[in-house]
Amino acid sequence: MANFEERFGTQHNHWDRQKPKWRGNTNALRKNVTVRFSDLYSFTVEGTLDDANIFNEVRERVRQQSRVWWALEASKGAGWYLQPKISSLSEGIAASSLSLSALSNTIALKRLIKKGIPLALRPKVWLSVSGAAKKRSTVPDSYYQDLLKAVQGKVTAATRQIDHDLPRTFPSHPWLDTPEGHESLRRVLVGYSFRDSHVGYCQGLNYVAALLLLVMKTEEDAFWMLAVLLENVLVSDCYTHNLSGCHVEQRVFKDLMAKKLPRIAAHLEHLEFDVSLVATEWFLCLFAKSLPSEVSIKFSFKSLCNRMIQTI
Repeated sequence: MANFEERFGTQHNHWDRQKPKWRGNTNALRKNVTVRFSDLYSFTVEGTLDDANIFNEVRERVRQQSRVWWALEASKGAGWYLQPKISSLSEGIAASSLSLSALSNTIALKRLIKKGIPLALRPKVWLSVSGAAKKRSTVPDSYYQDLLKAVQGKVTAATRQIDHDLPRTFPSHPWLDTPEGHESLRRVLVGYSFRDSHVGYCQGLNYVAALLLLVMKTEEDAFWMLAVLLENVLVSDCYTHNLSGCHVEQRVFKDLMAKKLPRIAAHLEHLEFDVSLVATEWFLCLFAKSLPSEVSIKFSFKSLCNRMIQTI
C-alpha cells in the first residue's frame, strides 16, 4: 500500500512546489490580503502575508538545520545518533557511563534536537531517542502484523468510536482524508486499542496517531511511537476512562498559569471561566488541533526527549 510520502513525494519537495509567492510590501497588503499555502506536512494554511513570511522563515531555518545534520552525517557517519547502544534518550543518560566520544555525540545530539530535526531523518531519530525502537525489539518482528490479523473483524466499543472519528480527523488533509488514509489510521488505533485494553481508545488519540503517521511514514513505526508515548512518556492514565492523568495535567497547568501569568489567571477567575474547557483538548490532542503541524510535532518530540535534555 502506498504511504503518505509515496503519494505526495518528500515533504521538502512538496513545500518547494507550494511555496507562496507574492509581490508588494505595504502594511495594507500584509494585513488584509489572505493567502493559502501548504505547510511541510501538506496541511493547508490560510493567513496574512505576514503569516506567510513567518512560515518562509521557518522553512529556511529547517533548511539551515538540515545542512548541519547532513554535515554531521558526512563527518561522523550515517546513523551516528544511533550510537552508543543506549536504551533511549528519554530515560536519561549518566555521563559517567559513556565514553568520551559517546558523550560528545550525546551532547551534540541534545543540542541538535533542541534546534530541530530534518524531516527526512525524523523517523529514524524519533524511533531511536524515544525508546520506541527498544520497545519494538522486545517482541517478535511480526508482532504488529500478527496483532492486526488477530483483531481483524472484531467489533468493540473502541472500534466503533474509532470508525466514527476517522472522517473527522483532519478532514481537509490530502492523504489522511482519503479511504487509504482512514484505513491506515484505523489499523494503528484499533491495533493499539487491543494492545492496551486499559486505555482502549480515547478521543484525541486519533489526532496524535494521525500526526505520527505523517512523521514516521509507516504504520508500524507510528504504532510503536504511539505505544512509547502512552506507556512511557505521558502522565499515567491520561487516556483511560476517567481521564485521571488529564485532570492532573489540568491542575498543574492552572498552577503554572497562576505563577507565570498571574494577570491572565486572575482575569479568567474574575470571569469565572474554567480553562479546562479549552485546555483539555490541548492536552488530549497534544495541541495537534490547536497549533500548526510543525509546532505541534516539535512539542510532541520535546515531550519524548524532555527527560534526556534535562539530564545532560
